[in-house]
Parts: sequence; structure tokens; C-alpha cells
Amino acid sequence: MTELNIGLFGLGTVGQGIYRVLERARNAHASISRICVRSLAKKRDIDIPANMLTDDPDDIFNDSSINLIVEVVDNAEASWRIVRRALEQGIPVVSGNKAMIARHLPELIALQRRTGAALLYDASSCGSIPVIRNLEEYYDNDLLLEVKGILNGSSNYILSRVFDHGEDYGYALKRAQELGFAEADPSFDIKGSDSLFKLVIITVHALGVYVDPDRVFTYGISAISDFDIKYAREKGVKIKLVAQVVKLDDDRFTLFVMPEFVSPGKYIYSVDDEYNGVVIRGECYDRQFMFGKGAGGLPTASSILSDVTARLHNYRYEYKKMSYEGRPAYTTDVSLRIYLRHKNPDVPYGLKFDKILERYISGHTCYTVGDLSLAELMLHPELLSDPDVFICNIPRFFESDNDGSLSNIN
Repeated sequence: MTELNIGLFGLGTVGQGIYRVLERARNAHASISRICVRSLAKKRDIDIPANMLTDDPDDIFNDSSINLIVEVVDNAEASWRIVRRALEQGIPVVSGNKAMIARHLPELIALQRRTGAALLYDASSCGSIPVIRNLEEYYDNDLLLEVKGILNGSSNYILSRVFDHGEDYGYALKRAQELGFAEADPSFDIKGSDSLFKLVIITVHALGVYVDPDRVFTYGISAISDFDIKYAREKGVKIKLVAQVVKLDDDRFTLFVMPEFVSPGKYIYSVDDEYNGVVIRGECYDRQFMFGKGAGGLPTASSILSDVTARLHNYRYEYKKMSYEGRPAYTTDVSLRIYLRHKNPDVPYGLKFDKILERYISGHTCYTVGDLSLAELMLHPELLSDPDVFICNIPRFFESDNDGSLSNIN
């Protein structure tokens, strides 16, 4: 078996996790030869021989003994430059940068086909859960109906502390930052961008269709209030940040990221703390559930190691579904049921509801529950960015017992 000599880019939380995991892994047949970092002077909480470190990418790219690049840098543009150069040189790559992959996936697929070098990125979606490889190998898109789940461990940790432990949202966010589950600037997680990029990647492997992230409705949890939390508790549900791609019929599918009321009977209701959970639904096998840690250096490093091991056996994504005839087309022409909390009682008039089921108006807080299209939501980013506005999806897909009343989310 060929030994893998790895050139590693990035030595942050995940990079250090990879170094530690490879030190522990028996029969890995892989070792790190060189590590490229942004600053050699930076103090790190890990003991690594100084001669392994460099701040010059050429030291890795010009080393003919290196036969695998692993990159875990946090900057998407830097990641793109590294991966593109490696593939152009015919060097296989393992990457965990979901923003870069989601933005450049069509180009990355073309590069792989042109150069013959493989790119693996299971770690880019759902931390330790091998969702990409499962979708790629085991789920035929003619039978697959939905992939739905909690894809961001940071936001899920925050919401879990709020609903299960009664903590204040601000305190839960601060605690997530202290534990390393959320960055100093947590907007990437709590505004839904992290979940969005993962969903775009998942959709390619689920349905064989790429959708530019800018075309996908994404709404996070940054505007959630005590009123919303109390409302959910009174209904016997939790609020989770949920990403989903749903096949509406043979010809159409939709995808979006949005907070959702989740009832106790659903698999993802019990996905708490920094964990991720993914439900895959099909015509014949109904629902299958995958669960695992989604935040932290070691879970992601473990997923990276899985891709490294796969390269020992020359594994690569084939993107078979992208060549299928009759692939469904992306649409936002789909009706959703929405809870809209707002301070200004005139806010609902800025949206074209097809049906209003419930309205509550008080001097301080109002809410509206009704049906409107996803396309309509996408037309009003300014209204939805108001800090006094919060929306939450009331699930309707595959809810055969839902007659349209809020009591059915219980």
C-alpha cells in the first residue's frame, strides 16, 4: 500500500486536530511531511518540530515526495488558490472549507476531470457525519425525496442551551465562543451561512444539481427573542436552525435554510448541543437518520482522516448524478407556512401572504402565521433583516396529518 506524504495547509483548531489524530491513528499509512502556516512566530498549543513548519507554499508544492494536500485554512480565497494549484499540478486534495467548495464547485469538478486529480471534502459538511460519501454512493436520486437536518453545531449548541437549560441567548452564545464552538464573530454560524454552504454541497451529491449560494434563501437565528422562545415552549416544540433540500415532484426541487419549529416526534428534535443530525427520506426506505458531532477540531479532523484513508484506496467522487437525464430544476415557487414575529403591526402588509391563519397584535410584540411563497420571502431582504423581525418555518413537506393549524406542530 502506498504511503501518503501529506502537505498540510493550516494549523488552527482543525489543523492541530489532524496532527493529533494522525499521531494516534494506527494503520493510517499516512504522515504529515510539511505544514504551511500564516505566521511562524505565532505561539501554538501543540509541540511540532520547527523544521516541519513553513510560511512558503512553494516548500510544499515543489516537494515531489508530497502526494496529498490537506488544506484546512479558514479563508475561502486562500483555500481556493491552494486547491486550484494542487489540482492543476495533479496532486490530490482533501479540503474542509465549505465556503470555498460551495462557491467554486463547478470549477472544481471541471478541474478534477481535466487533470485526473481527486478532491475529497466530506469534512466540509456535518463535521464527523459521512453524509457526502453516503449520498454519493448509496442513494439514487430517482428515489431520494429529501435531505434535511441540523448542519451547524454552533447554532445548535446555542439553541440547545436556551431550550434545554433555560439559559439566556446572549449567555449561550458567549459560552459557545468560550468552548470554541463559535468564533469571536459568530455571524457565519448564527446567520445561516455555514448551513447554506453545506446544503449547496449536499444538493450536488443528493440530486446532481448545483445551485449558486446567492440564489438560496438563508435566514438565521440572530434575531430570535425571548418572545419566540416562549411561544415555542407554549406549543411544545423547539426552534432549530434547519437546512433542507426537498424534491417537490419529478421535475422540481427547492432548498432553503431557516429556523423551524420542531416537534418531539421528529428525529432532529433530540439533536442537541454541538451535534448535527441529518434525515434522508426516500420513496422506498422512508427515513434514515445520521447523527454525530458537528463542531470542534477533533470531529472535523476525524472526517478529514476518513478522506485521507479513502485516498489510500484511490477513492474519488464520480458525480454520477450530474450526468443523469431528467434532473429536477430548482424552484422557489413553493408555498411555506411561516411564523412572523414583528414589532411594527404593518410589517405583514409588506409581504404578499396567500393566506393568514392567525394574527396577534399588542403594544410591544405582534406575530402573524400564514402561507406565502419562498419566492416572496426572497424579494424582501430589507424587511427580514430588521432586528425586530423574526421568522420561523412551520414544516409542511411530508406532513400528511397537518391540516394547517398550529396545533399540528405539537
